[in-house]
Amino acid sequence: MKLFVFDHCPFCIKAMMVAGYKQLDVTLVYLQNHDVDARIDKVGANLVPILQKADGSYMAESLDIAAYLDALDGHPQLAPAQHSERIDAWMAQARPDSGNLLFPRWMMISLPEFGSQAAKDWFIKNKTAMIEQPFDQAFARSEEYLAGLNTRYEALDWLTLPSERDNRLSYDDVNLFPALRNHTVIKGIQFPPRVRQYIEEVAALTGITLYDDVAV
Repeated sequence: MKLFVFDHCPFCIKAMMVAGYKQLDVTLVYLQNHDVDARIDKVGANLVPILQKADGSYMAESLDIAAYLDALDGHPQLAPAQHSERIDAWMAQARPDSGNLLFPRWMMISLPEFGSQAAKDWFIKNKTAMIEQPFDQAFARSEEYLAGLNTRYEALDWLTLPSERDNRLSYDDVNLFPALRNHTVIKGIQFPPRVRQYIEEVAALTGITLYDDVAV
């Protein structure tokens, strides 16, 4: 099987988490960010991740792929979500600061989906419109956005660690961890100790690489 992804895409990480957690034989293929046709040709829409199944057919939608991969061996392990509303609310509150911090930084580190200038230009054009300011301006305001995002982390005091639940992951983890993992690319972020432990435990269980070594 092949999983077509972007490394920075939180939806892609949802599928990648389950592939790693279940130790499945899945080959990651990094598409170029601007190559919309490569996505449309497979699933009829500009979506990632895309799973190519063993029979050669394709499927999209991150949570559908996660469920498919989890059940592939006949023994699904992901526990049901219990905190969907909390996670949705937290993501909505964090999104403005998060976007302004992340988008410029993706252009400052080496990611496979930005292997060409065309891919970078496409991303810059679209995400500049989304945050309504140039990337260099957003980066210059990092301290302002960091203050806001760090405050949001105080609201994650309800998190339980995988080690406290027999290392069994849930759909809450699938929905929350990708955002927290991406924030490790932000130098100066202040994860509460328990949140940091949560990130490290889920990363270890799923084989997802963190960005600490290249944080900007």
